[in-house]
Amino acid sequence: MKEECLICEAPLEYLETDEIMECMVCHKKEKSKTRCVKGHYVCNDCHTAGIDALIGLCLKEGSDNPVAIMDNMMGQSFCHMHGPEHHVMVGMALLTAYKNAGGDIDLNQALIEMMNRGKSVPGGVCGFWGACGAGISAGMFVSIISKSTPLAVEPFGFSNLMTSKALGEIGRVGGPRCCKRDSYLSILAAIDFVKEHFGVEMEKPEIICGFSTKNNQCIKKRCPFSKENHDI
Repeated sequence: MKEECLICEAPLEYLETDEIMECMVCHKKEKSKTRCVKGHYVCNDCHTAGIDALIGLCLKEGSDNPVAIMDNMMGQSFCHMHGPEHHVMVGMALLTAYKNAGGDIDLNQALIEMMNRGKSVPGGVCGFWGACGAGISAGMFVSIISKSTPLAVEPFGFSNLMTSKALGEIGRVGGPRCCKRDSYLSILAAIDFVKEHFGVEMEKPEIICGFSTKNNQCIKKRCPFSKENHDI
């Protein structure tokens, strides 16, 4: 129906155990559970090629609406329907909106840190780790703004609470995967969390998804952002 494999557009398959895969783009070999049914594999680095441009995009952004910022990111040429790029973009959208809403951070440094952390979360973790990368990204965002470390007290708690709240929303809706839906759920959870615990209020808009026709696994009316659930 729509994109799956970035090489041939065939459906993806998920294996029970890791196998050594060779990236069809850069020819790097690494372990993965994911490939298309024709055997093609694209590594996380190649899947997110071009994502570094988001730092400049965010630094030019004046909005305190993380959903609008996320939508702009998802409209970039490097962003696919699904993929590990969302593990970076959720946190970056939140950092940018937080700064523009009055949050006290060095945005440039925060974005670089978010890029480094988010890119370490591989694709497919939503199904294999029991922790969607979009939700983890929201937790990374709070970890960055609170300067959390493994030895921190309150920031440690905040960052883990944020991840748990985002994952809770994602888990309540259930699968199959949708990187757009899980990104939106994580961002909305973060907006409420930051208002309560940090006193910074980012804009919280109503979300109506425009990606349904691009998602082979769309859950339609079960998705809280489905057009079917809104009077439009």
